Amino acid sequence: MSEQLTTVDTAKKLGILPEEFEKIKEKLGRVPNFTELCAYSGMWSEHCSYKNSIKWLKTLPKEGPHMLAKAGEENAGLVAIGDGLACCFKIESHNHPSAIEPYQGAATGVGGINRDIFTMGARPIAQLNSLRFGNIHSDRTKWIMKGVVKGIGNYGNSFGIPTVGGEVFFDDAFEQNPLVNAMSVGIVKEGQTISATSYGVGNPIYIVGSATGKDGIGGAAFASGDLSEDSAKDLPAVQVGDPFQEKLLLEASLEVIASGAVVGMQDMGAAGIICSTAEMSAKGEHGMKIYLDKVPTRQSGMQPYELLLSESQERMLVVVKKGQEAIIEKIFDKWDLPCANIGEVTAGELLKFSFNGEPVAELYAEHLVLGGGAPQYEREYKEPAYYAEAKKFDPDHIQQPKNYQEVAQFLISHPNIASKRWVYNQYDSMVGTINMSTNQPSDAAIVNLKDSEKALAVTVDCNSRYVQADPEIGTMIAVSEAARNIICSGGVPSAITNCLNFGNPYNPEAYWQFVGAIKGMSTACLKFATPVTGGNVSFYNQSKVGDKVVPVFPTPTIGMLGIVENKKHQTGLGFKNTGDKIYLVGKITNDIASSEYVYSYIGNKNTPAPYFNLDEEYELHQAIKNSIRKGLVISVHDVSDGGISIALLESSFVNNKGFSIATAKDLRKDAYLFGEGQGRAIISVSTSHAPELEKMFAASNTNCICIGEVTNGNILVDGENWGNIDDFETNYLTSIEEKLN
Repeated sequence: MSEQLTTVDTAKKLGILPEEFEKIKEKLGRVPNFTELCAYSGMWSEHCSYKNSIKWLKTLPKEGPHMLAKAGEENAGLVAIGDGLACCFKIESHNHPSAIEPYQGAATGVGGINRDIFTMGARPIAQLNSLRFGNIHSDRTKWIMKGVVKGIGNYGNSFGIPTVGGEVFFDDAFEQNPLVNAMSVGIVKEGQTISATSYGVGNPIYIVGSATGKDGIGGAAFASGDLSEDSAKDLPAVQVGDPFQEKLLLEASLEVIASGAVVGMQDMGAAGIICSTAEMSAKGEHGMKIYLDKVPTRQSGMQPYELLLSESQERMLVVVKKGQEAIIEKIFDKWDLPCANIGEVTAGELLKFSFNGEPVAELYAEHLVLGGGAPQYEREYKEPAYYAEAKKFDPDHIQQPKNYQEVAQFLISHPNIASKRWVYNQYDSMVGTINMSTNQPSDAAIVNLKDSEKALAVTVDCNSRYVQADPEIGTMIAVSEAARNIICSGGVPSAITNCLNFGNPYNPEAYWQFVGAIKGMSTACLKFATPVTGGNVSFYNQSKVGDKVVPVFPTPTIGMLGIVENKKHQTGLGFKNTGDKIYLVGKITNDIASSEYVYSYIGNKNTPAPYFNLDEEYELHQAIKNSIRKGLVISVHDVSDGGISIALLESSFVNNKGFSIATAKDLRKDAYLFGEGQGRAIISVSTSHAPELEKMFAASNTNCICIGEVTNGNILVDGENWGNIDDFETNYLTSIEEKLN
């Protein structure tokens, strides 16, 4: 090798621990050169190796009746959905890039997750996102939010895939470190997927798509460290996206897969060429010989390590069947995309990289990858002091409000509850004409499967405040709410993908939150038979401001896929007919813990997670599912943020109706109206179907109480006139826009 050998100090600068540097020398049988050490830096980063999480991730349930690819086997999860079709879906984070360059950080997150879908041969048909921002009144939050939303909208709209759902959450904990989680859903015929693998000695290796530049170099390592006041210096680590190029790449990729000339394909995301070559080779148990000087570049003078680690967007690595090169080249030429033969598959598992005829790196693929030679750790964890303190919360010490209507107006205007119209109006939700939720809003997005009686139900869910209060229960709630949203929309939960956003894994309290979340997710997923198909771990979501380290609320975002087995089962959340009966189903509790009411209106920031019982939740889901299938219900809406009052208002907004209800006399009125105890939903039914609904829920042993009826638009609570629904809807629709402008 012609390059200078490295030292432990060089390794430290690249984010490699001293003990890891020793392990690298042991595996190589020599001291690595700089290019080789850079390769290890990318591949052994937290972002690529999951070295501090993999042992716990292995405990998640991965078996299920619909599973076609287990977690970690492919770029994305794959489940059978019937009619010979499969659904490919995944969620990933782009948090750190979005913190320092919101527009490109978010845009390239959308691009990357879509590539994970179509590299498997699936056509993306729907996108969702889960966003966390700081205080909406701060200039920094406004800057980040506007950039992120514009980036998602511009990239997704130009790429031509509808954004059908998502969530937006605000808290001071995300002021410096926003969370930007993007999800993509695609469809493919069973048996027509392609794997991210490499085999067949002599098979040529192509890099296709955009030319390689210096954008994104070190992005994986950048995502594997804390944000600080100096993070802006890492701006070159943020990639630059081109959605129009990605659209061409999508069509060309699907065409070359259909040609039968492809052995394997993988997108170039984190750690770029080194990641794609290593992972494909390790999976196929072969090696590669790569000529880095043949990689098309858009900047002159790029060094070997830059070519290996660049995270330039809209690129793929394709292993082609020898003798069929002309087929591939013709297709990519048709789509006007660069397509360069940069190497070949070799026997053994050694990756050999050369530049201008000189060898620059020789590495064993297996040594580099997750599940192979990459390190695996289990970090120390301990319960934080705030957790025990929260358990001391006594709702009796909270004085009830004098004006309940005022509280309802406060909550409906709160940015965590108010309409996200300002956000979703920037997304194209109708391109492709597959969004069935536009004219009938529901708790989950319903995506049409053309030429099938079935549809997909998809959702992203996590209440970060609940997980902060109790990671295990909070994560069980996140899974349960996702399942509840799908059930309430007429679907049946099938599987999940997750995006695990946490603080520094070397912080025992942050790692305690992570471990608790994994335990809670496992328990809930087993209950609902929703195996984990894969996802993303994002640690180091904390930032240093002066001498203070500020972690985000732990946020294990759940992306859930459900199947609407017959489109007739699709159920909206909106009240439709004056005089229909309104039922509250599920257990009613005297609970206000971790509610938006207590947290934001009262100002108590440290309370336990809200009431939750997994068995009761499951029974509720079955009862709702059966009532939908029997055609008894007109609308179903789950009770979540803001409690019953907000669920009623949101159900009223859809068709400009109102409601007249009576609260329970034996409960605190604020708990009844604003508490966020889990496992509940609001159902509206015609008077004629009410007796049968009550009978069905009684048989399921699930609480079902008629609390009132739908009105023409007036709102009455215990006989008190709260005004007209229009008064609430105006505040609901305009609150976020007014705060941002």
